[in-house]
Amino acid sequence: MLKIEIDREVDGRWIAEVRALPGVLVYGATEEEARTNVTALAFRVIADRIEHGEPVPDEVRDLFEPAREPGRPRERGVFSTPCAASAGR
Repeated sequence: MLKIEIDREVDGRWIAEVRALPGVLVYGATEEEARTNVTALAFRVIADRIEHGEPVPDEVRDLFEPAREPGRPRERGVFSTPCAASAGR
């Protein structure tokens, strides 16, 4: 789990940061807004790193795992909702 650090600035704005992801720092008018915005930014940064083959923090490396063994065919009913590619079939 990634930690979010939140503090209130002297001007009243809230600042939130995820130190495990350099550059993931945002301001918000409220504590909730800062927390929401930094969470969204952290997800974007993680997705960008994964897409470009860049390293991600250990805390998120194991968020996803295959639902089946590699090389084994997918069984019917594995997905609870159809994927976008098969939605029109």
